[in-house]
Amino acid sequence: MTATYTFDVFSTLDGYGAHIGNWGGYWGKQGPEFLERRLALYDQEQRMVFGANTYRAHSQMLASGIEESELSDPWVTRMRNLPATVVSTTLKEPLDWPDATVVRGDPVDIVARLKEESEVPLRSHGSLSLNRALLAAGLVDRVQVTLFPVINGLTGVDPVFQGAADFDLELIESRTLDGRTQELIYRPALHV
Repeated sequence: MTATYTFDVFSTLDGYGAHIGNWGGYWGKQGPEFLERRLALYDQEQRMVFGANTYRAHSQMLASGIEESELSDPWVTRMRNLPATVVSTTLKEPLDWPDATVVRGDPVDIVARLKEESEVPLRSHGSLSLNRALLAAGLVDRVQVTLFPVINGLTGVDPVFQGAADFDLELIESRTLDGRTQELIYRPALHV
């Protein structure tokens, strides 16, 4: 049986995965339902998959000791304590992550092997370029977009799907959190 792979990403309405400026964590739109949902998602047994850049960003933010942002949220602590595979040709072990392993090689080959060998679902939060490559290779079973109700026309960075192939998406689950934030879970299929 093949493990399910979920590409879990935060986005603005106009498709940015991050921002500069004074928005704050979660673009200032977090609420109790959102935080409870995130904790429930990460409370399940699973293996995280990160690219090197996302691992570095998470690691640097967590090491900075920032407390007034999403970094102190229980779901982030849970994510950090899940087993993780970091796909990288530059990072070396040991990593500053409790149960992380660096795997070198072609990300498509690595994740294809993980999907075959893993006894638990796989999840990647962020890792945009890695997940665009995995989408193109047909290895992503679910695209989970948490859509924050903002437009980042001037301050948006990291366009989530920039350079991705074309996909048809089948909506398999949706919910509204705190009356404003949408969680949309899709099954992707390469558009031919």
